[in-house]
Amino acid sequence: LLANEAPLIYGDGEQTRDFTYVDNVVNANLLAAEAPNANGFVVNVGVGDRISLNQLLAELQKILGTNLTPQYAEMRAGDVRDSQADIALTEKLLGYKPLVGLAEGLRQTVEWYKQNQ
Repeated sequence: LLANEAPLIYGDGEQTRDFTYVDNVVNANLLAAEAPNANGFVVNVGVGDRISLNQLLAELQKILGTNLTPQYAEMRAGDVRDSQADIALTEKLLGYKPLVGLAEGLRQTVEWYKQNQ
């Protein structure tokens, strides 16, 4: 997108993921380091919401000020259609709540890339 090339999306773009910003992961790890009852548990870190690739592209284009038409290719073999982190145990054991949402995380990521090209 930064090079104004048509983005490539495998599948129809309606497949979903639970995208999270790195600050959320760091926060969860810091909470886990001090959580008295979390020892031995495996927990998910995410936002607890699903975003389609088409929604992700739309948000990214809004931030970049672009309006590129994506190219869609055949879905890749073995690709999961929908994925969402169940963060209920993470919230219970760690007191975790996502700090940075999708739009803000994308804004920060774009800004970092612009400053570090």
